[in-house]
Parts: sequence; structure tokens; C-alpha cells
Amino acid sequence: MQLSATEQAMLDGAEGPAVQRALAYQVKVGRFFGAARMVPITNAHMMGDIEVLGDAGLAFLQDMQRAGALARIPITTNARCIDFAWADRLGQDPSECAKEREVIAALQGMAVMTTDTCINYQTLYQPHLGERVAWGDTGTCIYANSIFGARTNFESGPAALAAAITGRTPEYGFHLDEHRRGSFIVDIAGATLADLADWGALGKIVGEGHQSYYTVPVFTGFRRTPLADELKQLGAALASYGSMGMFHFVGLTPEAPTLEAAFGGSVPRDVERLVVDDAAIELVYAGYDLGEGDARLVVFSGPQLSLFELRDLGRLFEGRRVAPGTAVFVTSSNGVLSAARKLGYLAPLEAAGVCVLEGVCFYILQNLSQMREREGWKNMISNSAKIVNIIGAHRFRTILRRTADCVEIACTGRLA
Repeated sequence: MQLSATEQAMLDGAEGPAVQRALAYQVKVGRFFGAARMVPITNAHMMGDIEVLGDAGLAFLQDMQRAGALARIPITTNARCIDFAWADRLGQDPSECAKEREVIAALQGMAVMTTDTCINYQTLYQPHLGERVAWGDTGTCIYANSIFGARTNFESGPAALAAAITGRTPEYGFHLDEHRRGSFIVDIAGATLADLADWGALGKIVGEGHQSYYTVPVFTGFRRTPLADELKQLGAALASYGSMGMFHFVGLTPEAPTLEAAFGGSVPRDVERLVVDDAAIELVYAGYDLGEGDARLVVFSGPQLSLFELRDLGRLFEGRRVAPGTAVFVTSSNGVLSAARKLGYLAPLEAAGVCVLEGVCFYILQNLSQMREREGWKNMISNSAKIVNIIGAHRFRTILRRTADCVEIACTGRLA
């Protein structure tokens, strides 16, 4: 890699051991991916919780803090695995809770903003067209690349932290024009996509059939402007089912004002064209194994909910109660939940018996597998295609349903 004089000085230790270690790590990453140079960044976002880090990861953070590491640009954190207010009630390990507090202390000691949200792009920072950032969490990255036209790769936790410490990231992947051009067309003129779950189902269809980080679908034909939460579910599902890091939406995303522009100037003559209509979406819902119809767990999480989602969910639960023996979880960030409480959106949820968790995502909850066994949960029903896909490691039978259907299942205890 070609390093600038400033970067070479960092690598030689001129700015201390923490900066030296961070840049050395980035050089290794850059060489692995064939990056020619580093590029400056303005913002970073990292995953860092004890369930993901383990003891070795905690020791790494503490070592970096002792070495004097400090973020030189704003860096925020993704969702945690513990809501301390609920840890005892959920039966989470006290020793792991203590370690999670150590993680938070180490991060804050390095000037990391422990915001604990996977929807930073909705609530904290919206990068502009061409802006280079270093974001972790697949849902955040695909949203940054696609909706804002910013440039980032899926950064690991150590890579995002290193980027914040050095103010740079290796230039590879979606930092390069060649990887940002469209790969195939998805015609959704025949799809209504009226519910958030429908957008996740669309992402599942497209992602499962094109599992490649550098494959960039180009959506066209839709008859209205999608909302931010709809695009959030689409991007999260594409990243989850297809490992995709970017998509174009003709007439909406900044790098796709036209179909031709999405492909870099002209549409290839032999380009693949995929058609997704309402019938295809319905097949997704019909494809889930219901098992014995167990309806004891309903989850609204992954990604965390926006203020608008909480408002709408509150309206659906208004005056109702969660069925005996059924657990319902909702997750969001501190900022969103604080506003939702002030506006009265949480009251109908809590009155209905919904468990509202702060700063976490359900699928990374510490001790989740043991929780599943203890509670006897078999099916997990959600309106998020992403969580339906990625929580499988905890041996749930997962089922995607539209939002209102999820609420109906939660309040009746009956799965259909």
C-alpha cells in the first residue's frame, strides 16, 4: 500500500503505540483486499458487546485503552446484548453483565460514543453523497451506500475502531466506483409492498438468489416513494440473505437518477432481469414451516424500531393484551424510546404486556439460547425478514408475518 508521510509516521510510532497498532492493523486489512492506499473518513460505527467480543475482545479493548487510544473522529456503537434494567428478569448472566459494563467503560475511555443503536443512520448521523465512513453492522452499511450515496464497507469491530483512531480506512470495495455499479434489474411494478414485512420479503427473494457482496441489485418500476423504514427493512434483508453491501432504487437513490446511471452510463444488453410481484411476496409467507403452531414468542427487532414504527405498533396494541403464555419483545435506542415515552407511544405497548428493551437487538441478547430452552420457545414470529434469517443459530423455527398479523398472533396466542 502507498502510505502518505503522515500515515507512515503513524506506522513508525510517531503518534504513540495505539495509533501505530491501529494503522498496522488497517494496513494488513488493506493488503488482504488489494487496497492501493488509505482514504480519510469522517465517521465510524462499530459493533462491540460482550456476546460478540468474548473475553479476548474485552481484553483487546482494554489493551487499546491502556495504550492511549482515542477516537479522532465521531464513532458510535451498535446495539448491545444486555439491557441492564431487564437483565435479572431475563435471567442473564451477572458475570457477563459485569463484563458488558467493562466493555462500555473501555469504549467510553477511548472517546467512543456508546449510543447502542443499529439505526444510527435514522437517528444520529446521515452521511452525504460521496462521504467516506467506516461503519460496521450490515444494515447500517447498505443503507449508507445505497440511500445516502456515502462510501463504506462492512467494517469489523476492530477495523471500525482502528478507523476512528487513525481517521482513515483502506480504499477497497465500495469505496471504489467499479463496485458501485448495478449488476441486475429487479422489476417491482407488480408488487404492492404495503407492509414493512413485504419489503423484507422482497429482500429475501433478491438476496437468496444472488448471494454476493459485490452484487448490486437495481430496483425499478415502483409506483410511489418508499419510506425510510421500508428501505431499512429492504436493505437489512438484502444484507442478511445475500451479503449485499449496496442497491440502487431508480429515481430515489442518489447514484441512480436513471436506470442507465445505475449501471454506470448504459444498461448491458444481456443484463439479468428479475420480476417480483405480489404473488412472489405471498409465496414467501406461505413458505414457512409452522411446526405445531406454537405462538409463544413475537419479536419486533433487528433492526431496532424507529419512532414511527413505535407509534404505529402502539396503535395496533391499543386496548389489547398479550395472550397468556406469549412473550412479545420490542427493541429500540435510548433516544427513540425517550421520545416515544414522552409522546405516549410506549404506554399502550407496556399496558398490553409488551417487553420494551433499550439499546439492544433481540438476536444478540446474552444467553438467548438458554433463554429459549428455559421458556420453551420453539417458533419465533416477526415482521423483520432479517431477524427471521439470522436468529436461526439459536435453533428457533422462524416465521415471517406482516406487522398487524404479528400483533394478532401476540394477542390471541394463535399462529396462522
